[in-house]
Amino acid sequence: MKILVTGAAGFIGFHLSRRLAERGDEVVGLDSINDYYPTSLKYDRLAELGISHRAEEWGEKVTSSKYPALSFVRMRLEDRASLERLFHTECFDVVVNLAAQAGVRYSITNPREYIDSNIIGFLNIIECTAHYCPNHLIYASSSSVYGDNRSVPFREEDRVDNPASMYAVTKRTNEMMALVFSKLYMLPTTGLRFFTVYGSWGRPDMAPMIFARAISDGQPIEVFNGGDMERDFTHISDIIEGVTRIIDHKPDKLGDRPLAQVYNIGCSSPVNLMDFIAEMERAVGRKAIKEMRPMQAGDVKTTYADTTKLQSDFGYRPHVSLREGIGEFIAWYNQYFGK
Repeated sequence: MKILVTGAAGFIGFHLSRRLAERGDEVVGLDSINDYYPTSLKYDRLAELGISHRAEEWGEKVTSSKYPALSFVRMRLEDRASLERLFHTECFDVVVNLAAQAGVRYSITNPREYIDSNIIGFLNIIECTAHYCPNHLIYASSSSVYGDNRSVPFREEDRVDNPASMYAVTKRTNEMMALVFSKLYMLPTTGLRFFTVYGSWGRPDMAPMIFARAISDGQPIEVFNGGDMERDFTHISDIIEGVTRIIDHKPDKLGDRPLAQVYNIGCSSPVNLMDFIAEMERAVGRKAIKEMRPMQAGDVKTTYADTTKLQSDFGYRPHVSLREGIGEFIAWYNQYFGK
């Protein structure tokens, strides 16, 4: 199978590209390597995939030294002409679009970044997928689309018309765009509403990395809403298992089910923020210095995934406990940062 993975230098895209390459798929990774967070981590992920420093060059296809069937090209989703040439040349079987401008809080002060990457870029991807070879588009949505939903656990049929951030707006827009393209072009699309993914090679702007760094260095951590928050923390290995199951499923264009599907993908077991911090303290071997803060703009109190639909359709069941997952993450953190 030939698979395009966008956002391949990102957290989830890196892990997915590696899993697919290890099992023998032909993979083309794509990423703009933007500087939303330090690019050094993105280049280190690529190096782990066997992609050399030539990845810095725009539009040049670089073959992995570790996985012969894995290659990488630096490209922006907003660059429609280059994207069309790539699709015309490669003829993918499946497209997995994980590239996006990430970050809920950043979207409040930089909304145009999200329109460019998450809406215009997504339009280019879905147009190319519809007009060229791929027979399935899998794309990253987010639990953020549920906004300040008071009904838990979150179910796919819940209302998603009360977003709390521009990031959430763009992700819900992606879902609506996919629905229209599925109807117009008989294109199978699968949106994945990710719930608080964590693990090795994670993003430095997310709580696990922020907490690990601060606790390790004896610096204070900010605890929002007085710690009265819950997150459906999901280990990256469970996420990748779920995504690969969907990749391996060939959509039936003549079946009775709609071609546009959306799924929650999470642990379905929310953890109180203070309990999460306690696990971090145990793994690091040091107590956190906590500074209590009010709820931040654009944030929500609870995320909680009902994954019944994903379990029913693909047999997805998360297996990594919080203690096991945090232990794996801190072991990687200590090795990567030389702690």
